[in-house]
Amino acid sequence: MARILITSALPYINGIKHLGNLVGSQLPADLHARYMRARGHEVLFICATDEHGTPAELAAAKAGEPVAEYCARMWRVQKDIADGFRLSFDHFGRSSSDRNRRLTQHFAERLAAAGLIDEVMERQVYSKADGRFLPDRYIEGTCPNCGYEKARGDQCENCTKQLDPTDLINPRSAISGSTDLEVRETKHLHLRQSAMRAHLREWIDTREGWPILTTSIARKWLDDGEGLQDRSITRDLDWGIPVQKGEKPWPGMEGKVFYVWFDAPVEYIAATAEWADAHGLGEDGWRRWWRADEGAGDVRYTQFMGKDNVPFHTLSFPATLMGSAEPWKLVDYIKSFNYLNYEGGKFSTSSGRGVFMDQALEILPADYWRWWLLSNVPESSDSDFTWESFQNGVNKDLADVLGNFVSRITKFCRARFGEALPAGGAPGPEEAALAAELAQRLGDYERAMEAIEVRRAAQALRAIWVAGNEYLQRAAPWTKVKENPEEAAMIVRTGLNLVRLYAILSRPFIPDASGAMLAALGLPENEPWPESAEAALAALPEGHAFTTPDVLFAKLDDERREALEARFAGKG
Repeated sequence: MARILITSALPYINGIKHLGNLVGSQLPADLHARYMRARGHEVLFICATDEHGTPAELAAAKAGEPVAEYCARMWRVQKDIADGFRLSFDHFGRSSSDRNRRLTQHFAERLAAAGLIDEVMERQVYSKADGRFLPDRYIEGTCPNCGYEKARGDQCENCTKQLDPTDLINPRSAISGSTDLEVRETKHLHLRQSAMRAHLREWIDTREGWPILTTSIARKWLDDGEGLQDRSITRDLDWGIPVQKGEKPWPGMEGKVFYVWFDAPVEYIAATAEWADAHGLGEDGWRRWWRADEGAGDVRYTQFMGKDNVPFHTLSFPATLMGSAEPWKLVDYIKSFNYLNYEGGKFSTSSGRGVFMDQALEILPADYWRWWLLSNVPESSDSDFTWESFQNGVNKDLADVLGNFVSRITKFCRARFGEALPAGGAPGPEEAALAAELAQRLGDYERAMEAIEVRRAAQALRAIWVAGNEYLQRAAPWTKVKENPEEAAMIVRTGLNLVRLYAILSRPFIPDASGAMLAALGLPENEPWPESAEAALAALPEGHAFTTPDVLFAKLDDERREALEARFAGKG
């Protein structure tokens, strides 16, 4: 049994996320966590809301709420939605926690002691209309790199280039829209990432099997232009973690807070401590996951994120951990994803374009979305959500292949043999061929899941479902029951054992449907992973009772699809 630590990129607190955010980190992380638990490993799956920085302040101001109250309310909203999608976090924390404050200030103290923090006089944009400096997302303008006109002061979401507010062309205040801006001086702390460049490159070179997307972004930041640059880690904001050296004041930094991208990754550690606190596990309970000198040496740590988060997780956060000169656990594997677009364009909150997570759950249950998103995850390139593709995935994969199989075999058995696995007959060449095919496909599925190749895993799982349908068509128990009822009974037993097998294998992708199948068979949700395909086909004995489940998946008809297309097309 291995120890598996899994973290998903922290969703911003400023509102409900769209389906692209879900499939870019949290959902594939959940898939991995569920699979690893099913294989008997000790898994800790951590996430949290990212609550500091300008997004939180701007969203709270728009909502007319104090920022702390807004964050507390939105944490509950995001937690409820995560539960709705069956995201199996062991802990869903908050970056505004006391644990994160203390750890962030600790890392700052350690970095300063190591000579990796400089105090720098910066020139920053000041808005006369707003009476304040405009850090990060408080300022918008045109990206100097790609020309995108809605770039933010910290990063261009179009080309992912990290920016400073003073880099923007035609800047304007995100608060008031004012262009009456001037540049003033203010002191800030800079993390000397450039001093860690060689160390970071050496570390990245040792990471085995990382996705090309991850390593290419990391190396671009390391080597393009003048190479990795030092980065400001403080801001002129009211909301955030106060700048201190551990528990001591930091002279000259009064009234400033740490940059959200400095404290947010630290919350991975802090949320683990919050989890340990919640379960009464003490300090050892979380340190065994994060400190190499206290038991974390045998932990396999995997992070999941969208490609825009890669620079911070391959460079800035590792620089913080390494620079502390303490034996913190570094990530072993970073699974990064491209973007999910919506009907050929971008999701847009302001124009009502695209489906957001709360809306999705109002339309259809979580499994419908989980299956389509994971089977179309943007691994090798950006992918596109279309209602037609979604309809096909629901109807052809879930309803026609899996749902139809479960319905046919359970209803046929009930009608001809009653609601228990019938006795009689012995497996023959047809069942041997099925077992051989399933053994191969099960191997394909397990290898894809181990490698976190999500699309390939979905294809392998669907192929397992198809194998059962094809077997049932060939064996045709509805015909054989008339001339050879014992052989028909054996075919039905095989089919009902396939339902059990499908429930177990499908659980990481579609946990609710898996639970419904297992409940119909009178089995617990923690049925063990199959030791072999052959054994799985005979796991349930003669006489084992079952019930016929409700329809697992309803089809999405053309009329409803067209209505949904119109509803989420946006304002134009």
